[in-house]
This record gives sequence, structure tokens and C-alpha cells, in this order.
Amino acid sequence: MQTIDSLDALEALYDAPVPASLTKVTKRMTPHYRQWIDASRFVVISTVGPEGTDASPRGEDGPVVKIVDEKTVWLPDWRGNNRIDTLRNIVRDGRVSLMFMVPGCDNVVRINGTAALTADEDIRRVFAKKDKLPKTVIVVTIGEMYFQCAKALMRSQLWSADAPRPEVPSAGQFIKEMKQDFDAVAYDEGYPEYAAGRMW
Repeated sequence: MQTIDSLDALEALYDAPVPASLTKVTKRMTPHYRQWIDASRFVVISTVGPEGTDASPRGEDGPVVKIVDEKTVWLPDWRGNNRIDTLRNIVRDGRVSLMFMVPGCDNVVRINGTAALTADEDIRRVFAKKDKLPKTVIVVTIGEMYFQCAKALMRSQLWSADAPRPEVPSAGQFIKEMKQDFDAVAYDEGYPEYAAGRMW
């Protein structure tokens, strides 16, 4: 396989950027971008660290982040499997990207910037759910934000009710593939929301 190993070689294969792809970029939260972010209940956060890259999905039953000001958003980190790959990366390398999606909408909004972690109780209490608080909050400083072309989601039919629903492994089956004596059925019954067949 011949690889592309220079920017000149790469750029020779493509035309100049479409002007609108550059015009859409903003360095701060504008009213329209605020409206989109407030409507988003799902985000993928991407980080980088000494071991490599990481991308993690985060979801809420309301806005997935809190907009603090035109340069700052807060993302709560709720109790999960305690791998904390994203958090480890942020502590060691603050570069971060967020990709926000809104159900039924084919555009995607992206934020690139820097992040820090806080366990400040006053900030954690902003996200209180009954008596529960997130363990930490990811504080993201916006470097740039822009919307992504809708073509990828349109091609994938991500939100289409008519799109085919393939049979896929459950969470338990993924684990059993790595550990043969694992009881996948019991695991999936204990966490029915993880069983692929019950997600649709």
C-alpha cells in the first residue's frame, strides 16, 4: 500500500475548501449555535493522551452540556464503568473535541478547544439529580465551533425509521467473546438496556 506522507501530496488530491466551510466557523457561542447545543442530548467527546486517542459518547435526558458563557461549556461525568479514559487524557493533555447531535437533525455541531476537570461541589451541584451529583465536571473552553455537513448522517439514514435494523451482538456477547466462561445471558438480563435486541 502506498501511503500519503506529505501535506503537498494530500492537498494535490483535493480542490480548495468550499468557502462556506470556512465562513461557518466561530470562536465563540453565537445565538444559533447556543440554540443547537441547548437542544442536544447527545455528544461524543474526543481526547488524546500518551496511550493514544479516545472517543466517548455522553447522553442526558435534557441538554447534555451547560452553556456557562460564550466561551465555556460544562459536561458532567456521571458514574460509569470507572475506566475514566477520557478523564485521564484530559488531565495529561487538555485538547478536546465535542460532536453534538440532535435526534432527527442531520447536521452535527462541533466544538474544538481545551478542557480541564473539576470536582468543585458548587459546580457539580448545578447538575444535581435528586441526591446524586456527577463525580467530576469537564470544563471546556471553546477554541472554535462549526456545524458539520449533513451528508454523513443522510447517507447513513441514522434517524430514518425506514433504515434497516441489522442483528448485532449484545453487550454480554461482546464480553463473552473475550472471556469464554462469562454468562452473557445473565449479564444482559441484569442490564436489559444493553441488550441490542431490546434497544429498538
